[in-house]
Amino acid sequence: MRVAGRMTAEIMNHLEKLICPGRVTKEIDALAEKLIIGKGGIPAFKGYMGYPASVCVSVNEEVVHGIPGKKVLQDGDIVSLDLGVLYDGYYGDMARTFPVGKISESARDLIETAEQALERGTLQSKPGGCLGDISNAIESFVVEKGYTVVRDYVGHGIGKKMHEEPQIPNYGNPGTGPRLEVGMVLAIEPMVNMGTYDVQVLQDNWTVITRDKKISAHFENTVVIGENGPEVITCQKKKH
Repeated sequence: MRVAGRMTAEIMNHLEKLICPGRVTKEIDALAEKLIIGKGGIPAFKGYMGYPASVCVSVNEEVVHGIPGKKVLQDGDIVSLDLGVLYDGYYGDMARTFPVGKISESARDLIETAEQALERGTLQSKPGGCLGDISNAIESFVVEKGYTVVRDYVGHGIGKKMHEEPQIPNYGNPGTGPRLEVGMVLAIEPMVNMGTYDVQVLQDNWTVITRDKKISAHFENTVVIGENGPEVITCQKKKH
């Protein structure tokens, strides 16, 4: 799983370089598929329950599961990429939200809040804790910042299947839910909305948007619960 996670992060680094005004979203998908196959992996999303692409590309009010196609990224947009890789029978899964050109301060704050919420949830991923500790750490931080967390879509366990138990809501109470144990692997993924947490699915039966059409940010990592705490196996190298 560490290999699958590292591969996923490396590919996400390459995809980030494509994010710019004028980029057609299907170009991002084409590179994702090429890189995954080139590294000896399998695109985890393509064909999964009928999903037609190798990466989810969700723009602005699109929360998750956006289908890449003819849409052109515009200056001021924000775009979320959700990427999954299957390698040697195991899955890596991660998501990031990127600015397109120059974005508003409010959009930047939303992105930073979602990223920090992921970090706070990850810090609670330690043996002896409860699943609700992760959920509450995410929700309490997001609400304090004045945003909402999506409730209809949640994180999940991951391993030989992309979606395994337990489900990991981005809201909840500390000290509740299953006890966290060494060796568990979790895909933690806060989806943070500028406005209401209510969402709806478009007619393509995939793309999830905010009901009030306000923007949304999405961050996700695959996290191993180790003896000494969390290990992020989809960790990206920091830029200097």
